[in-house]
Amino acid sequence: MNWMSSFLFCSLAVLMQVCSNLEVDAEEDPQTPGRSCANWMGGAPGYPGHNGIPGRDGRDGQNGQKGDKGEQGTPGPKGDSGNTGESGAVGLIGPQGLPGSPGRKGEKGESASSYRSAFSVGLITRVPHPYIPIKFSKILYNEQNHYDPTTGKFRCSIPGMYYFAYHLTVYLADVKVSLFKSGKPVIITYDQYQKNNVDQASGSVLLHVETGEEVWLQVYGEEENNGIYADNINDSVFMGFLVYPDLDYEH
Repeated sequence: MNWMSSFLFCSLAVLMQVCSNLEVDAEEDPQTPGRSCANWMGGAPGYPGHNGIPGRDGRDGQNGQKGDKGEQGTPGPKGDSGNTGESGAVGLIGPQGLPGSPGRKGEKGESASSYRSAFSVGLITRVPHPYIPIKFSKILYNEQNHYDPTTGKFRCSIPGMYYFAYHLTVYLADVKVSLFKSGKPVIITYDQYQKNNVDQASGSVLLHVETGEEVWLQVYGEEENNGIYADNINDSVFMGFLVYPDLDYEH
């Protein structure tokens, strides 16, 4: 028991001497952290704490001065075409342009010779009898031979619209004459003779004539209406020609 007490007393004395030496060293060297007994007897350092919550954004600063204009950049690729815009309002009519140059001469068309039909004939002497076709035997034009001087009749070979006309000298008697088509009178002309005078009677008509139909002039009525006259200085003529053929006609 006495031995244990002596050991504890000696250990305490040694410990006190060590602490005294450490305090002296700390006073002589202030750069060295203090190594007092209290520090020597302190616990191990703790772990670092967690990061705190971020603070709020600060206020926006004032705008800086405008910088210098930069260099022009390289042109970018061509963009896609946009949608077609709406049509604008109609503009005012501009001034009339100068006449253009004459165009080229067109190609020669088809001949219309196959659609020709015409005649022009006259009297040589006074008409002998009524009720029959007047035979105009003086041929002025009859290239297609569609008029027959032996019968005094025009016979249609090309169906279509025809123009017929007559101009007659009236002498010694009244004249009443009619243009016939296929045995029926179409128009009638009357002229009253004036004694010792030479008069004129005329008429014209536009008719549609079919193939095979005939057209002629004829004194209409009795003998006293037969005053149609012709000599070497007075003519009585009858004529006709095709104006245009039927659309469905094929030669």
